[in-house]
Amino acid sequence: MLGGGGLVAANVYASASEGWGDGSTTTSGQVLSSGMATIDCPDVGSRLTDVPDGARADVDRQLAALDQQTAAAYGQLRAAGQAGGQDADSVDDSIMNPLKEKRTETIGKMADAIDRAGERPEGLDDLAGCTLRPGEGGGNGDGATAAPSTGSQQGGASEAPGGAGQGGNGPVVSDYVDIASVQPDAQNPPEQSGASRGSFASDCGVNANGLFNSDNVIVAPGVTNGAHHFHDYIGNQSNTAFASDEDLANAKTSCVDQGDKSTYYWPVVRLQNGTQERDAGSPGGGTEGNAGQIVTPKQVTLTFVGNPREKVTAMPRLLRIITGDAKAFVNGPGNANASWSCTGFENRQLKDKYPLCPKGSDVVRTFRFQSCWDGRNIDSANHRTHVAFAGADGACPAGFRAIPQLVQRIVYDIDAPSVQDGGRTVPLFAVDSFPEQLHKPVTDHGDFINVFDEDLMGKMVDCINSGRTCGPDGGDGGDNGDGGGNGTGGGDGSTASPTASPGDGATAAPTASSGATAGPGDDATGEPGDGNTAEPGDGNTTEPGDDSATAPGDDETSAPTASADDQAPRTEASTAPGRTTRHDKGDKATPVKSAEPRSTSADSAPAPAASASGSRTPASSASDQATAAAYAPPAGAGTEPQASRGSLAETGAQLWPAAIGVLLALSGLFMLVRAKRLRY
Repeated sequence: MLGGGGLVAANVYASASEGWGDGSTTTSGQVLSSGMATIDCPDVGSRLTDVPDGARADVDRQLAALDQQTAAAYGQLRAAGQAGGQDADSVDDSIMNPLKEKRTETIGKMADAIDRAGERPEGLDDLAGCTLRPGEGGGNGDGATAAPSTGSQQGGASEAPGGAGQGGNGPVVSDYVDIASVQPDAQNPPEQSGASRGSFASDCGVNANGLFNSDNVIVAPGVTNGAHHFHDYIGNQSNTAFASDEDLANAKTSCVDQGDKSTYYWPVVRLQNGTQERDAGSPGGGTEGNAGQIVTPKQVTLTFVGNPREKVTAMPRLLRIITGDAKAFVNGPGNANASWSCTGFENRQLKDKYPLCPKGSDVVRTFRFQSCWDGRNIDSANHRTHVAFAGADGACPAGFRAIPQLVQRIVYDIDAPSVQDGGRTVPLFAVDSFPEQLHKPVTDHGDFINVFDEDLMGKMVDCINSGRTCGPDGGDGGDNGDGGGNGTGGGDGSTASPTASPGDGATAAPTASSGATAGPGDDATGEPGDGNTAEPGDGNTTEPGDDSATAPGDDETSAPTASADDQAPRTEASTAPGRTTRHDKGDKATPVKSAEPRSTSADSAPAPAASASGSRTPASSASDQATAAAYAPPAGAGTEPQASRGSLAETGAQLWPAAIGVLLALSGLFMLVRAKRLRY
């Protein structure tokens, strides 16, 4: 995820303790079967584990510049391929050598900035050169490659030779595997007597109000399009590249509990079906190979769990955590932490493949964040070394303490692609990525900034350490006892309660209290996709199976709904894929505010702002400092839940009994008057 992309740079504090799908701790190797050529550049950011605070802003800008240079060079490489290709010498002269020159200059500026504030780093100049990695044949091993299922490409270019997907840079059919063919994962380690067995859930919606941008305030603060791919945002409603800590603390939130202003974000998932979203002409969108119909999640579950060996301590306010590696395709698996699965099969997790789910089963992305903190810093120079994963036995590294582990589960109504014809009949799906990362599933990643108020964080820690299952608005599911159940107390009864899972986070997924169908804090709202409530913006997304189809084990894997109207601020705009067909350049806003340098010490984090009131006021879909790549669909463009409107047929069905009653009453009155007349 760090600047420069590239070579493997393993880090014990950032490693998810995994190899290439075999559970080993090996960090060598790269993803095979790219299906097309790409550019592999050494990862400069991973080498910078100690950057003085005074140089941090300059270094972040130069790392972002390295990313931009790599993306631009990859664009040239694609264009050359579409034009009929070039020989190796020509590619070196026109693309690779100029890229090395630009990187050499940028790395020099970075070293100078560090030298002015501290000790000049050694060896950075050796990281300037990049390698052209040739394509390794077709996506499925027989020369077949995926292609857009319908329509033209979003960026307007024809498909690159040997390429795939709507943007011409992936995915390929070898990126997918039948979930039924995957072996179940190992069980979690046994809990010990000092374990923290409880869980705490926060409900922040599914981004139905459409908050997207291609920034990354953690990795590239103050840089527009620093991510080079689009993110879904839930929780904090003011997350842009230019958001200061104070902006985040004072922002509105989509979370049910207004004490949670944390920001949760991840790359969007798109269907490669020919749809041209409004970012078709935007950096981070179609111009960088991120094309197709953005899929709004069916469900998002945010659960904080404990540690199998010890009690947890509170997260420091404004703690930043990145899990996974957005550049794992070229970096290797050292920091990768992707987990893909299907509902009903969540004991089987995939790292470097997308799942093909059976009819009636939904695609699931699960992120298990680092759960050990160094006790001092809210961030680090490479955004990783201040936090760590627990070991296989649940123990934190020396000098680190256990904190609540965020387990993020995102569910999508997506049909299994027709890989036999390259996604032409049923479209492929893929995450947004840096253009040279080719939409590989291993590049999946999640980002989190803790903006819980101190009181709510204290309740979370108490809940987890006392073995209770708690949810939004103070819901409390009671004591978990020995950790084997979800409690028998009151509360919402539907809060997901996964057990703590040290290591790579690819073990058993969150489960929910059986029989729960209502979302936290709203007994009247059904589970998304159960036929009782229409998910906002899902009208253009084909659901897998029919209404009667049930995923294996679905009762055990259901989780709290996040679609209730009163649970998350909404704008009138909708984020449903396919609701817009072009990018409106007039929506772009030029940032006028520069990012402010921030200290990474936990002691220097701003004091919590006053707790927000309990009223849920709709929040703006973007801050005033929206970047040029940020957008929200036009007002009134979206579809609202049908349950909140009612059709003409429904209205008639409700009125006709009353009409008959009126007629009967009038008939009775007429007969009564006539009878009186006959009597006289």
